[in-house]
Amino acid sequence: MPQFYIKTFGCQMNERDSEIMAQLLRQAGHQQCFSAADAKIIVVNTCSIRAKAEHKVISLLGALRPLKAANPDIIIAVAGCVAQQYGAALREKMPIIDLVIGTQQIYQIAELVALARKTPGLIADALDASYRIPSFLPDAAALAGGVSRFVTIMQGCDNFCAYCVVPYTRGREVSRQAADILAEVRALVASGVQEITLLGQNVNSYGVTNTVGKSGYRFADLLGDVAALPGLRRLRFTTSHPKDLSEDLMRCFRDLPSLCPHLHLPLQSGANPVLKRMNRKYDREQYLELVARLLAYRPDLALSTDIIVGFPGETNEDFSKTLEILETARFHASFSFKYSDRPGTVSAQFPDKIDEAVKGKRLQIFQRRQDEISLERNREYIGQRVEILVEKSDAASCAGRTPGNHLAHISLPENHTVKPGDFIDVIITGAGAHSLRGEKLG
Repeated sequence: MPQFYIKTFGCQMNERDSEIMAQLLRQAGHQQCFSAADAKIIVVNTCSIRAKAEHKVISLLGALRPLKAANPDIIIAVAGCVAQQYGAALREKMPIIDLVIGTQQIYQIAELVALARKTPGLIADALDASYRIPSFLPDAAALAGGVSRFVTIMQGCDNFCAYCVVPYTRGREVSRQAADILAEVRALVASGVQEITLLGQNVNSYGVTNTVGKSGYRFADLLGDVAALPGLRRLRFTTSHPKDLSEDLMRCFRDLPSLCPHLHLPLQSGANPVLKRMNRKYDREQYLELVARLLAYRPDLALSTDIIVGFPGETNEDFSKTLEILETARFHASFSFKYSDRPGTVSAQFPDKIDEAVKGKRLQIFQRRQDEISLERNREYIGQRVEILVEKSDAASCAGRTPGNHLAHISLPENHTVKPGDFIDVIITGAGAHSLRGEKLG
């Protein structure tokens, strides 16, 4: 039985895409392995959202050259956003590649691998405006194990933020049929999965660009239907765009008991001139109003965000406005990065690029203050009783997530055993900037 190996770069969407490709290859008679050296098929699932991620892909492909030289029959496939973005040019740069799989072609991976054996250098990277996400249910192997799972609900994006490649690499926005999503969640819950995270580039606009079931069916409706499925203990979603955060969706945090009190709401910049150049379609005042309304519905909501520092034309005053929002919103966590030009984006053509040293200094300032605030926010949990979903355990301790998505390391009483998938009540006894510590109760 031919073995395959998948290496994933980037976001949760890519992780889910890799799971889908693995299932389809298994169904075609291949066996998954966890070392490229043992594989007859190597799939590199790529991300191009930032230059650093793209460089890692090229570095890995370079490291695979000796394997390909020693065994020319190995199929090396590149999937994901880098594959979509560069297509045939990628293979010209790296001739060891046998197959380039675009973001809309992952469901054809088994057939494409078979074709690539006969025709090395196969390029499958077309974006189809009429693309629809196929019906897809997990197989027995996919259902075995795991307490938390991702479920894709949409793909692509119509926002065209000035810095972002997603509309060009993932295509225009398309929402998956609600019945298919619910069927997949049912299958996962029936297999023992306790927590589901619904995925999309902009889940808030689910159902806007194509019919997904009943007329006017939107993301808040989908959340309600998923939350009502028997046996599902926890529900999450990512990622949200502030401009599409509806009142109905915010009310879900109050009204749906299984919806976890955590929201990732990318800000990107706290300066209105920068937000306008980014084409984000909201301003700082609107963002802060959303935060206030969210907390009114769910006071214990843990908020995280994305920040880009050093966007073209960002002044010291602009950067100080981002720090101001950090102080006001007091995010529990953030993912912050230096701006980098991405091919084909509007901002790549902008003048007034920021010096790398300046970007680095600003990033350091932001991250240092975020770590301080994260520590302060995490210390607020000390003394509280919290429910943990166990993700891993040993004889004396376990680790898992709080409803607010905080990682917690828990000490177990003597002769108390827990296993992944268990829910346990704990008392929080300590905190760091990136995790909590606690003890199991009872």
